[in-house]
Amino acid sequence: MPLAAAAQGYPLKPVRLIVPFSPGGATDIVARLLAGKMQEVWSRRVVVENRPGAGTVVGTSYVAKSSPDGYTLGFVVTAYVINPSLRSDMPYDTLKDLVGVTQISVQQLVVAAHPSLPANNIPELIALARRNPGELGCATPGSGTAMHLSLELLKTAAGIDIVHVPYKGGVPAQQDVVAGRVPILIEVLYAVQPLVRSGRIKVLALLSPQRLPDSPAYPVVAETFPGVNAASLLGIVAPAATPRKLVHRIGADIARAVKSSDLTERMKQEGMEPVGSTPEEFDALIRSEIEKWAKVVKRSGARVD
Repeated sequence: MPLAAAAQGYPLKPVRLIVPFSPGGATDIVARLLAGKMQEVWSRRVVVENRPGAGTVVGTSYVAKSSPDGYTLGFVVTAYVINPSLRSDMPYDTLKDLVGVTQISVQQLVVAAHPSLPANNIPELIALARRNPGELGCATPGSGTAMHLSLELLKTAAGIDIVHVPYKGGVPAQQDVVAGRVPILIEVLYAVQPLVRSGRIKVLALLSPQRLPDSPAYPVVAETFPGVNAASLLGIVAPAATPRKLVHRIGADIARAVKSSDLTERMKQEGMEPVGSTPEEFDALIRSEIEKWAKVVKRSGARVD
């Protein structure tokens, strides 16, 4: 089929969205929201398939090696741009084997804790960690995620020793913090809001550059350590050999839904900032983010756990 015709007729069969985390986590929630909307737009099934492991590498590697026909797309988070500098055994080349389709959103990150932790803010957490070096654990959705590197940023800035406890997704990390098995959690804000509202965990600070207009009561880490801030990006990628016209068609359809539909309001309600970029814009962001995080990895001495 000619490339133009392939793009015009797309999709002719179900589309798979590969999520590199376990079911039920923050990324999985967004994927299922998007899948439902794209089923309406395309009048075809959009199937979310979870392939967790190795700090998102397992799922993303599957996408990189899939047929470049537009029927296997991958969800990526900030780990996608951190892994190239953090891991020496990458089974794919991020810039050569995959292409950006569209950036879906930006998510704010939060440093939270079990209610029993004797610290209620970042200065108190730093003091506690200094009194108990190497004894406090911090759960994240996995090695190489924005949450992991945010912990490394905080440790470097404060000169403290907190143990990184990586999980295969946000849900098991949250569960262990709620159960009190690990005292601290770094996660996307919208994923833990129900736990905060119910009092099962408490917010110590956000990692946004400044306080959020919608949550002005939450302090930010940068108030204690200027320049220490981070966010989690969420986007969609495809195998690099996917026809360019098809990449543009898919990207435009998804971006339109992200920017101008009921999905937009739902994402905002969940604490996300919808984006909906072009493939070129997302590719440029990916390149700049790889450079930015490479410096953080080198400065912090972060490693894969």
